[in-house]
Amino acid sequence: MGTRADERAEALRRHYDGKVALVTGAASGIGRALATGLVDRGATVVLADIDRKAVVEVAGSLERRAGGTGAVPTRAIPAVLDVTDADAVAEVVTRTAREHGGIDLLCNNAGIGVGGEVKDLSTSHWQRVLDVNLWSVINGVAAAYPLMIAQGRGHILNTASLSGLLPSPMLVPYSTTKHAVVGLSLGLRVEAEAYGVRVSVLCPGVIETPLLDKGNPSDLPDAGVPDIRALLTALIGKPYPAASLAADALDGVARNRPVIVAPRRARLVWDAFRLAPAPFVDGGGKRVRKVLRSQGRATPGAH
Repeated sequence: MGTRADERAEALRRHYDGKVALVTGAASGIGRALATGLVDRGATVVLADIDRKAVVEVAGSLERRAGGTGAVPTRAIPAVLDVTDADAVAEVVTRTAREHGGIDLLCNNAGIGVGGEVKDLSTSHWQRVLDVNLWSVINGVAAAYPLMIAQGRGHILNTASLSGLLPSPMLVPYSTTKHAVVGLSLGLRVEAEAYGVRVSVLCPGVIETPLLDKGNPSDLPDAGVPDIRALLTALIGKPYPAASLAADALDGVARNRPVIVAPRRARLVWDAFRLAPAPFVDGGGKRVRKVLRSQGRATPGAH
C-alpha cells in the first residue's frame, strides 16, 4: 500500500498527464522548475524565454529527461519570446494552441527584480519593472484568456510574490507590480469562473533563484542596490528551493487554490501580517535599518 505522499504524487501525475502548458521565463529559476515539474508529470510544455541559448538548452535537457531524442521535440518545446511584446506573446499563445490542440495551463512567470531606495530610483527603473512584471502578465492574459473561454477550459497561473501581499522596503517597484498581479489574478478569477476558466496567483517567499543575486538591469542607472539576498533572508527566512516551490505550485493549481503561498514560513508571515499589520508597517523600518547597517550602508536615524 502506498503512502499518502505517493497517492498525492500519482494524483498530480494523472492531473497533468497529457496536458499542454506554456511557461514564460522558463530558462531559469521558478520558470525552469515549473517546466521541469510539468514535464515530469506527463505534460507537454512550451518553454518561452527571451534568452535564446538558455531556453534551447533547458528545453533540450527536459526533452531528453522525458525520453525524447531531441531531434524533433515533442514534450519540451523552446520558444524565444519577449514578454513585453504583446503581438509576440499572442503569436506564441496562438501557435501553441494550434499545434497542440489547445492550452490547458498558462504560467505567466517571467519577471525581473528592481530594488533600491525609492529616492534613488528613476522613472526608467519603474517603467522597466512595470513592463516586464505587470505588462507581461496582462499580455499573457489578453492572448490566452479568450482562447480558454472558447475552449471552455484552462488555468492561468500568474507568478506574483510574498512581496505582493506585504510591504516590501527596498523593493518597492518590484512589490508594486506584484501587488498589481495579485489584484489582477483575483479579480479575473471571479470573472473567469463563469466560463470554466480557472485563475490562481503564486506568491513565493524567498526562493533560491538567480534573481536573488542579480542587481538591477545593467542598462539602468545605478541605484545603490543593497544585498537583497541578505535583506530578504533576515526579514523572511532562508531561501526555499525552486523545485520545492514548483511542486507546491503545481499542487495548488491542481487543487484550484486562488492564492498559493509557499513555503510554510511565508504563509506564517502572511498570516501574521493579516492579523496584525501595524508591526510590519510601523516597526519594519527599524529592522531594515539594522540589516542595512550590517551591510555597511549609511542609514538615517529613527524619527
